[in-house]
Amino acid sequence: MKKNNLDLSRFVKNGDRIFIHGGAATPQKLISELLKLKDTVKNVTLYHLHTHGSPDYAKPEYKDTFNVHNLFVGSNMRPYLDYDNVDYLPCFLSEIGLLFRRKIIPLDVAFVQVSPPDRHGYCSLGVSVDVAKSAFESAKYRIAQINSRMPRTHGDGQVHISQINDFIECDEPLAGGPPEEPNAQELQIGQHIAGLIEDGSTLQTGIGCVPSSVLMALHSHKNLGIHSEMWTDPVLPLIEKGVVTNSLKKVHPGKTLATFVVGSQKVFDFLHDNPSCIMLEATYVNQPNVIARNPKVVAINSCVEIDLTGQVCADSVGHRIISGVGGQMDFMRAAVLSEGGKPIMAFTSRSKKGSPRITSLLKSGAGVVTTRAHMHYVVTEYGYSNLAGLSLKQRAKALVNLAHPEDRENLSRQWFEVYKSHII
Repeated sequence: MKKNNLDLSRFVKNGDRIFIHGGAATPQKLISELLKLKDTVKNVTLYHLHTHGSPDYAKPEYKDTFNVHNLFVGSNMRPYLDYDNVDYLPCFLSEIGLLFRRKIIPLDVAFVQVSPPDRHGYCSLGVSVDVAKSAFESAKYRIAQINSRMPRTHGDGQVHISQINDFIECDEPLAGGPPEEPNAQELQIGQHIAGLIEDGSTLQTGIGCVPSSVLMALHSHKNLGIHSEMWTDPVLPLIEKGVVTNSLKKVHPGKTLATFVVGSQKVFDFLHDNPSCIMLEATYVNQPNVIARNPKVVAINSCVEIDLTGQVCADSVGHRIISGVGGQMDFMRAAVLSEGGKPIMAFTSRSKKGSPRITSLLKSGAGVVTTRAHMHYVVTEYGYSNLAGLSLKQRAKALVNLAHPEDRENLSRQWFEVYKSHII
């Protein structure tokens, strides 16, 4: 008989700060139990990265009970973000764990999803170690959802059952699924970037159609390595085919390294008790001086928009936050410091709604995630340019040539109106 009841009122009090495990490890049963405290506690603040499932605690009827501080805004949270009860906390992924460990954000309770304990009593944080390990170790109380389907992963994610104050058991599939299929423009971007990636490179890649298109174009490459905050399904065929060997990396050679993994059941099955894959804390994996020890680091990131000077907005559409800072700057900077490295910003020239991504000025309220000084390679379906060493005028010309053909004349005119017309 599985343990399926839990009295959270023993641990959760008024004004508490609670961490919730995110990604594919989102503990849905624990969240359901937490919602039952609606009429008994007040002003509880929840912290988490992107989560899966319906975030009922963010709905207006729970506003007196829960405040939400998103460390990364997932698509499920966007409708509830009001910058009052449901807010956004900008922070590099590499520094979030420090907020917990240094008690800048002192945690009272950590909710995590783990594997069943092994014969030595150790559970695994499984597919999401990222900031969960630091939250677990920093919290006064640790509450676990023990899921028989959580993969047991190697690395930093081991926690002993004696450290867990209470738990609930389940046998449920993890959240997630394979990524979307890239369209023609995204596949063209993948081809451009594949041409920039040398054999023996160490890759950082994310989730989405552009990263997927790059990985799909690498099947003829050799001796690639993975040192990334995350990976998903398109990496697996490269490992199985022997394209990704991790043999030339300097940091954990021979190991596919990440802080969290999302994807299909096939990926989770591959991860289970697989010593060739290790999951470590983001404070280490995303540390630029650690990443840069690897040769030929290629950081592949995307954005919402970029202005003609190279300033990149990646976490908002104007004032509306849609994601987070994440690890973009961690890896973009590290790629510059890596011998032979290439920091790449890749995106379709227009959004799915038809709006130009290359603009003369960022939208009002847009946050600069990657500064113009950090920008090197920019890739669209129309080609690529390296902005390093280019003046503002040269950058503007290069970026105009990467824009959609129908947008280029207007961009050139706007460059003159916005910048040259201000000369005294």
